[in-house]
Amino acid sequence: MSAPVLIGYFEKEEQVLEATRAVREAGHDLRDVYTPYAVHGLDDAMGLKPSRLTWVCFVGGLTGCTLAMSLQLYTSVVSWPLNVGGKPFNSFPAFIPVTFELTVLFAALTTVAAFLVRTKLFPGNKQPALPRVTDDRFAIVVAPRQTPESLEAAEDLMRRHGAVATDVREVPS
Repeated sequence: MSAPVLIGYFEKEEQVLEATRAVREAGHDLRDVYTPYAVHGLDDAMGLKPSRLTWVCFVGGLTGCTLAMSLQLYTSVVSWPLNVGGKPFNSFPAFIPVTFELTVLFAALTTVAAFLVRTKLFPGNKQPALPRVTDDRFAIVVAPRQTPESLEAAEDLMRRHGAVATDVREVPS
C-alpha cells in the first residue's frame, strides 16, 4: 500500500527551519528533512528526542572490553600460564593494548549495525532520489492528513515559508 507524500524544496537553512516548525505546528505528519550538511536547531524543530545510539555504542564497547579482558585472563592464567621474565600471570598492563583495540572495534561495529538497522538502510533498499539535496538544496517530506484540502494546505504552507518547488510522490507505507 502506498501513501502520498509532499516534498518541499528550499534554498536556505533558515527557510527550512521555519517551515519545519510551521509544518509541525499545523499538525501534519513530518516524515523527514533532508539537508546537504548539519543544520543547528533542526532536531528541536523536528521534535526529535535525544538519540539512544550513544548507549548502543557504550554497550558495544563494554562488551568488547569484557571479552578482551576475559579471553586474555583465561589464556594467560588458566589455560596456558607462562612465566615470562618473572612477571605475574595476570599482568594487566600487558592486556591494555588488546583490550583498547577490541573495545573500539566492538563499539564501532555495534554502532554502525544499530544505525543501519534503525534507519532501514539495507543493501538494495530503495530511497527516493531527491534532486540537488546532496549539493545545495533542502527538502522537507510531509505526509498530510488524508484529505485533498490538507495536501493543498501543506503545499501552501511550504510555499509561504519559501519553498522553491514542491512535489507529490507515492511512497510505500
